[in-house]
Amino acid sequence: MKKQLLMAMMVSMTMPLMAQHINVSTNNTSLILDAHQGGGLQFVYYGQHLNDRETEQLFSDGRQHLDAYPAYGMQTQHETALSVVHSDGNMTLDLAVEAIETRSETNATVKVVKMKDKYYPFYVNVCYRTYPDKDIIETWSEYSHKEKGTVKLTQFASAYLPIRYGQVWLSHLYGTWANEGRVETEPLQHGMLVIQNKDGVRNSHTSHAEVMISLDGKPQENHGRVIGAALCYSGNYKLRFDTDDSNYHHFFAGINEDNSAYNLKAGENFATPVLALAYSNEGMSGVSRCFHSWARSYKIAHGTQVRPILLNSWEGVYFDINEQGMDQMMADIASMGGELFVMDDGWFGTKYPRKNDFSSLGDWLVDPQKLPHGINGLLASAKKHGVKFGIWIEPEMANTVSILYEKHPEYIIKPTNREPRLGRGGTQVVLDLANPKVQDLVFTIVDTLMTNYPDISYIKWDANAPVMNHGSQYLTRDNQSHLYIEYHRGFEKVCNRIRAKYPDLIIQACASGGGRANYGVLPWFDEFWVSDNTDALQRVYMQWGTSYFFPAVTMASHISAAPNHQTFRTIPLKYRIDVAMSGRLGMEIQPKNMTDKEKQQCRKAISEYKEIRPIVQQGDIYRLLSPYDKLGCASMMYVQPDKQKAVYYWWKTETFVAQQLPRIPMAGLDPGKNYRVRELNRVDQAPLAFEGKSFSGAFLMENGLEMPLEHNMPWGEKNDYASRVLLLEAE
Repeated sequence: MKKQLLMAMMVSMTMPLMAQHINVSTNNTSLILDAHQGGGLQFVYYGQHLNDRETEQLFSDGRQHLDAYPAYGMQTQHETALSVVHSDGNMTLDLAVEAIETRSETNATVKVVKMKDKYYPFYVNVCYRTYPDKDIIETWSEYSHKEKGTVKLTQFASAYLPIRYGQVWLSHLYGTWANEGRVETEPLQHGMLVIQNKDGVRNSHTSHAEVMISLDGKPQENHGRVIGAALCYSGNYKLRFDTDDSNYHHFFAGINEDNSAYNLKAGENFATPVLALAYSNEGMSGVSRCFHSWARSYKIAHGTQVRPILLNSWEGVYFDINEQGMDQMMADIASMGGELFVMDDGWFGTKYPRKNDFSSLGDWLVDPQKLPHGINGLLASAKKHGVKFGIWIEPEMANTVSILYEKHPEYIIKPTNREPRLGRGGTQVVLDLANPKVQDLVFTIVDTLMTNYPDISYIKWDANAPVMNHGSQYLTRDNQSHLYIEYHRGFEKVCNRIRAKYPDLIIQACASGGGRANYGVLPWFDEFWVSDNTDALQRVYMQWGTSYFFPAVTMASHISAAPNHQTFRTIPLKYRIDVAMSGRLGMEIQPKNMTDKEKQQCRKAISEYKEIRPIVQQGDIYRLLSPYDKLGCASMMYVQPDKQKAVYYWWKTETFVAQQLPRIPMAGLDPGKNYRVRELNRVDQAPLAFEGKSFSGAFLMENGLEMPLEHNMPWGEKNDYASRVLLLEAE
């Protein structure tokens, strides 16, 4: 596994202490703690980087020092990060600092504050990881004990962060199927605000485990102090904001403890998922740039590599898979300059052929009626047309109408003495990844495909059902509350095995669309499917929110048909292309239904996207005008780190006669450079006024460029949409 796993320890040093200020710093941020041997660990500061003198000034500026990891029992009236029931029934913790350990890992430094209960042999490590080249601090906690029996963990947050009361606003993502990644922005008020997930399998449909906290009032994209936090976990989570009668908003993040109490054995180590923190005084886009850079280097499979341009078969044919149709789609995407074809659902099933979503999951054998020459025949077609080949699977699931279920009904999640609740199609069930035999099964599904067909270069990994009923046929009766946690431990074990054997395979995380857009999944996955909704206008909103934490290299964004299959909205091809080009460009369409003119338009767009692909997928994001501001348009841009090139996007989001739209200044450019402007995907009869002309970075960031409200097209081709993509190149 590549560097993001960071497991190679090089240096370790543990030091006793009497009193010590702990400085956890990146190039531009500092987190300051205060530790006293035999006393508590206290939070002092998190924000802009401080030098040594400024750090000392923190301890005389009158600020309150709060417990850095509050535990339940001795201060029962407040929210806490950790609560337990000791083996003798005692429900209190009183933690004291014993030592501080510093160790070096590959590309990172870890500081561990070691604490122990003053009476019980119960141990808590509060951990912090920093990278020399990134402005991200990762924090998590670890628990162990030497008590005679088990200790029950009833609350186990990864981290706690106090935020000084003031004009504090929260931005977070919510949604549902086909409407993921929507932005909610609100001031933090008194009381408790909880963001959580209980799906069991997919944790980013209805809400996200990432938030932005704006410290200077209503958030702005490129100005103001902002803290970003992302819980790197693939399972159920809970984020809590408690605004009480103190001067602080108390933020806790971690695994959702509801129905998940954990029985910790003596000698066992329980590690919580990482909470990643970023701070920027350059607004929400500044925080996004921190997360994107860190993610590409350390938290995404192949994050520093550009992604291939693909055609996915789903909206083109749905379940109607056949050899001739797949060959035709491969020929079409190759003719337009695409690089990869992905065959989606509907290719498998022998006893129970997969004709709809009612059967066959678990039986990953080619349907010989649909594909008489099997996968090898498709691979031969891909080679003939000069494209790579990918395939869809849903390995964590089964249908009750399947050979797998007939042979192994004990593999599914269900409670004893009850019939299972059934999902999609009235037959779908979830396999119990707590069971090592199921882990072996899921690994074998991928391993068999890749062993038999090593030329497969891409897997679309889907997960279309939640945990619908609580119960593990594998876990013991006294550990049924471990189900949700053990499922995701099993998922991680499977992913580690797959990546160890197939490090170069491209894998997309699809989970009923955008159900797995999180950093608990992405270390093993290259990208995620943002949403099953491919409507370009709605994608402007969904991809805007998703970009808060996830870079374009992770966001699969496809050109689809008109009318759209989800909204039935008819959007011109130009607009659909311009939206798709702001993420990882692909197509979700039946090319044989396109006109020659449309194919040529896509051919040109694919060629131009290849030119800007490194800028979009590896560049720095600057969001300029949000669609959520409801000003009639939205705009953003990506800038190369060396500021030599940039790509500017502008989309009109509503149309009225005589409407007035703002002129939008750019951002992120070098004020001293001159940039020549070229429009991409041009459909106008005449070039824009600024086509081929040069402007200083200072001018563009102060004034922007005037975007026409409609396209200059023949009368019969006019429509109510307008969009622009501009390439800026320094001279």
